[in-house]
Amino acid sequence: MAFAQNSRSGLSYIVESTFGTTPAGNFTALPYNTHSLNLTKDRVAGNEIQPDRMLRVDRHGNRQSAGDIVVDLRDGDFDSFLESAMFNVWDNTPVGADVLKVGTTPKYFSIEDAANDITQFRLFTGQAVSSMAVSLAPNQMVTTTFSMVGKDMTISGTGKTVDAASANQPFDAYSGDLSIGNVASASVVAIVTGLDFTLDNALAPTFVIGDDSTPQLEYGMASVEGTFTAYFEDAALINRFIDEVESELIVSVNDPTAANEYTFGFPRIKINGADVPVDGGTGSRVITLPFVALYDATEATNFYINRPDTT
Repeated sequence: MAFAQNSRSGLSYIVESTFGTTPAGNFTALPYNTHSLNLTKDRVAGNEIQPDRMLRVDRHGNRQSAGDIVVDLRDGDFDSFLESAMFNVWDNTPVGADVLKVGTTPKYFSIEDAANDITQFRLFTGQAVSSMAVSLAPNQMVTTTFSMVGKDMTISGTGKTVDAASANQPFDAYSGDLSIGNVASASVVAIVTGLDFTLDNALAPTFVIGDDSTPQLEYGMASVEGTFTAYFEDAALINRFIDEVESELIVSVNDPTAANEYTFGFPRIKINGADVPVDGGTGSRVITLPFVALYDATEATNFYINRPDTT
C-alpha cells in the first residue's frame, strides 16, 4: 500500500484554444509552492416531508473546479498566467521591453495535478485566473497567488507528457526599486515595509439547463486594489491621503542575475486611508495606506507589467 506524497506531486498546464477542451501537445511544468485545486458539486436534496423524519433523496448538481496556486514569481514561467489575469497578451511594440496591460480577452488552461508516486492524475479544464494577489516584503520571495476558476475535473491513471520549466530564480524584494508620485525612489525604498495588491476579475460559472458544468465563465470589472506600509517619518504620505492626491506607483522586482526585471505599474492610484496606530510601548510606528488603481488615459490602463524584451 502506498499513499500519495506531497513531495512527489507536480503541476503542469497547456493553453486551451477552446474553453474546457484540452488540446493535443505537451504540457509545461509549473513551479509552485502550494495549490488547492479541487472539484466541487452542489447538492440537490429532496423536499418531501416523511413521517419518520428521514430524507430519501440527495443528488449531485452543478459542478465546477477552482482553487489557488501559490508561487514564487520568476521570469518566464508564469507569463501565460499573468496574461490570463490581465485578459491580454504581452505587447513587444515598445523598444527594449514587453508590456502587459489590462484587456478584455480571457485566456484558459487545462491544468494537470500529478500524484506521480501512485500514478493518478487530476485534469482541471477551462481554468482561468479569477484574481491575482502579489505580496512584496523584506526577507521573502515575491509571492503570487493565482486564484483559478474553471469548468470541470477528471481523474486518470495516465498523465500528460510534461516539458520542464525554466531554471530561472525567483524574484525577491531586495532586487528592485519603488517610487510613489514624484517622491524619489531611494527615499521611498528606505521607508516602505511592504506592498500587497490584488487584481480581481470576478470570474464565475454560468449554469444552464441540460448540463451540470458551465458552458462559459462570466467576468466583471478588473478591480485593482492594494495596501502598502511605511515607517512614519514625516507627513508626505499621509498628506497624499488627506489632500486626495492621485499618484503614480511603480515597483520593480528582479532576481539575483539582475537581468530579468519585472515592473508593476499603477499609473493613477488614490490612497484611501493612512492609519498610524501605536502598537505597544516600543518599536517604530508604521503607516498603513490602502489604495485603489484607476484608469489612466495616457497609459490606457489602470495597471501594467513590464518585462525584458523577449524578441
